[in-house]
Amino acid sequence: LCFLIYLRTFIYPFFTRGRPFPLQLLFFGMLFCIYNGFLQGYYLIYCAEYPSNWCTDIRFTSGLLLFLLGMGINIHSDLLLRQLRKPGEVTYKIPQGGLFTYVSGANYFGEIVEWFGFAIATWSLPAFAFAFFTLCCIGPRAYHHHRYYLKTFMDYPKSRKALIPFVF
Repeated sequence: LCFLIYLRTFIYPFFTRGRPFPLQLLFFGMLFCIYNGFLQGYYLIYCAEYPSNWCTDIRFTSGLLLFLLGMGINIHSDLLLRQLRKPGEVTYKIPQGGLFTYVSGANYFGEIVEWFGFAIATWSLPAFAFAFFTLCCIGPRAYHHHRYYLKTFMDYPKSRKALIPFVF
């Protein structure tokens, strides 16, 4: 968890291309990540009690697999998005490949799957709350990106959904 927060907060921004990022958003993003990381860590260290065979429990194994799947989708989608622009370019382009074949917000879908997998693996209220918050926060962003792409690009694939492949 700490590695992912570190990666998303400090490493990922250096690989993005395009317009400058407001410092205020960076600050609030870091503040949120620190608070959320503390909340998740505190609960798992001081509040949660797992049986000795938790690592073989179906909730843990299925949650871990879901988490890893979501993380893979998220990292791959971010890579595809970073490769859309050449250095110095700021124009929007249509993402292609991976889950972008089916949804406009493949990176958002991956992150949502990732955090619901974490919530299932830990079986904790703070993790489910964060997963739900993630869905409520970036789900609408995927929908708005989808609408923007449909409005901006005449050749945008009409069969693509906003967030959930074949559904929404």
